[in-house]
Amino acid sequence: MNRYTRISNIHTVFMRIACSLGSLLSVEQVLQCTEMVSGTKIDSIWIPETWGMENFSILGAVSAKTKTQKIGSSIINIYSRSPSTISMGAATTDILSNGRLILGLGTSSVPIVEDFHGEKFDNPVQRMKEYVEIIRLSLSKKQINYSGKIFNLKNFTLLLEPKRKLIPIYLAAINQKMVNLAWEIGDGVIFYLRPKEEMRQIISKMQSKKKIDVACQIITCVSNNSEEAIQRAKKTLAFYVSVGKIYREFLAKNGFKNETNNIFEEFKKSGFKSNHELVTESMLNSLCISGTPNEAKLQLKKFRETGVNLPIIQFNPIGDTIESFSLLKKTFLDE
Repeated sequence: MNRYTRISNIHTVFMRIACSLGSLLSVEQVLQCTEMVSGTKIDSIWIPETWGMENFSILGAVSAKTKTQKIGSSIINIYSRSPSTISMGAATTDILSNGRLILGLGTSSVPIVEDFHGEKFDNPVQRMKEYVEIIRLSLSKKQINYSGKIFNLKNFTLLLEPKRKLIPIYLAAINQKMVNLAWEIGDGVIFYLRPKEEMRQIISKMQSKKKIDVACQIITCVSNNSEEAIQRAKKTLAFYVSVGKIYREFLAKNGFKNETNNIFEEFKKSGFKSNHELVTESMLNSLCISGTPNEAKLQLKKFRETGVNLPIIQFNPIGDTIESFSLLKKTFLDE
C-alpha cells in the first residue's frame, strides 16, 4: 500500500474545510469551540504549538470532545522532541482519538528553537527526513536500529500497540527544499502565508509529479463590520512578518519586498503599535481572509482555486471569543 492509497479517503470528500484553534485561546476556549463544531461538516480541527499549550495534551482533550472529525497538529516542532518521543505522543493520541490523528511536523523558527528550547537550528531538511523515517519505523512496531546523519537509535521498540501503523504525516513547508521533501515523503503538506498566485504555481507543478493532500492554514478574521475584520487581519499578518524571518524573506522574494521591509522597519522603531497600517490591500488579499461573512466566503473560494485541497481557517477572535467563533462557524460551517 503506497502513501497515496493510505490517504485516498482524504481526497474523496468534496469541499473540505478545517479550522485552527490557536495560541490566542485558552485551553477552556479551545475545548468550547471544539464542542461548537463537533456536530458540523468540518473535516478536521488543528492545534498549533508555539510556547503555550503542549500539542499532544490538548489534542487528546480535543479528541474527547469530538467523534468523527480528524485532529491535527499544526505543527509539532521537531527540534523540541526526539523522534522517539514524537512517536510515543502520536501513537498515544491516535489511540485516544480512535485513529483520527494527522501528525503535522515542522521546523518552527530560529528564535523558538534556539532561544526557547536551547537547541541549535541546523540541517532542517535532513533532520525532518530522519524524523519521518524514524516515526514511521516506530509505528510499525519493529525494533529500530537506525543510523542516520543526525540520529542513531539502538533497539528501540514502542511498548504500546499503535491504533494505526500508518498515521498520516503532513510537513509544514515554506522554502523549496522542504516543499520537495513534503512531496517526496509526506502524506500531505501544510502551507502558510504563501501568495495565492505563487501557491497556484507550486501546487500545479508539484501535484503533476505526485498527488498528496495540500492544506493551507489561512489567517481568517470575520466580523459584521468589514473594516474591523480587516484591521484585525492586518495586525496578525504584521506580527508574523515582524517576528518570522523565514516568512519575511519568503514574501520579499514573492512580490512583497517593499511591504515586508516597511513593516519590519516600523516594528524595529515602535513595535506593533502601528506597523500593521503598512500592510497593503494587495498583500492582505493575497494572504488572508478578512471581512464580512459574505466577503469571507468569496475569499475562501479564491484560495480553493489555487489547488488547495484543505483550507484550514485560522481563527483570530474579534471581541468576545465565543461570539466571534460563533460567527465564523455560521459563515463557513452552518450551510
